[in-house]
Amino acid sequence: MTTSAAPPRYRAPRRLGGEAHPDNSRQIAARERGRTLRATAFLAPALAVIIAFVFVPAFSALRLSFTDASGFGEESWIGLENYVTVFTDPATLRAISNTMLYALMYGPLVIAVGLAAALLLNRKDVPWRGFFRTVIFLPFVISMAVASLAWAFLLDPNLGLIPYWLSGLGITMGDVFASTTWALPAVTAVAIWKNFGYFMVIFLAGLQGIPRYLYEAATLDGAGAWRQFRAVTVPGLRATMTFVIVFAIIGAFQAFDQIYIMTQGGPDRATETIVYRIYTDGFRDFRMGFASALSYVLLAITLALGLIQLRIGTKREKDLE
Repeated sequence: MTTSAAPPRYRAPRRLGGEAHPDNSRQIAARERGRTLRATAFLAPALAVIIAFVFVPAFSALRLSFTDASGFGEESWIGLENYVTVFTDPATLRAISNTMLYALMYGPLVIAVGLAAALLLNRKDVPWRGFFRTVIFLPFVISMAVASLAWAFLLDPNLGLIPYWLSGLGITMGDVFASTTWALPAVTAVAIWKNFGYFMVIFLAGLQGIPRYLYEAATLDGAGAWRQFRAVTVPGLRATMTFVIVFAIIGAFQAFDQIYIMTQGGPDRATETIVYRIYTDGFRDFRMGFASALSYVLLAITLALGLIQLRIGTKREKDLE
């Protein structure tokens, strides 16, 4: 007597383009869960640092902005009083005005000088291009504190080299940092000198992304240098320009180092900006609640200007498409 073997278990064939086999689906899901767990494990330390040093202080400052906190002792809830003071205190309004004026001088000039340097050093017929690019970028590597100290010495009316050289030409320069007219332009010029090399590098990257055949076609059509700049370079740099403008605005509204070192907000509050005012109110006068409210006003202004510029840039790109 012979026994017959059990027939093999039927397994449905896998559909082409259809659902995966249940066993494979479970394996795929298990692999995805493993990847998610590994990614979470790698991100956890960075997320913990960001939460501890960014989000927790930000929410703490938001809470303080509705109190009369001094940083020491007890604090009382005063609602929107700090925010009302921001827009009614003459000294604070002058700090906001100075910051706007600083941004209006810094933004266009640092972008224009950076773009001009990039256009010049993008030409192949310019000798020593690498050397000049390095020299122009070097100030950006230096800290703003060191650059401010150096320029404070160079412009010192008694010891500075620049007033000494100008006196040899019969020009009396005076103390620019003691002048309510020239102090803010002077600290703005130092920031432009330090940062325009960084913008030059960004523009150089944008220029090298523009196809060369567009310039060759424009040349064949008889377009001159100015026409090529308007018809080829400017449209090609549109996305780069949007980023640069937003970055310049944010940088302008964060001006602090050079003002703290070169003028201490003077003379007569002529160079006092919002960030410098936040520092003096919070850490010198111990008005932490008011300084927190001013911080959130600065955040709102910067965010609004950045979003407006991004919207304008996005709309222009859509129009071109």
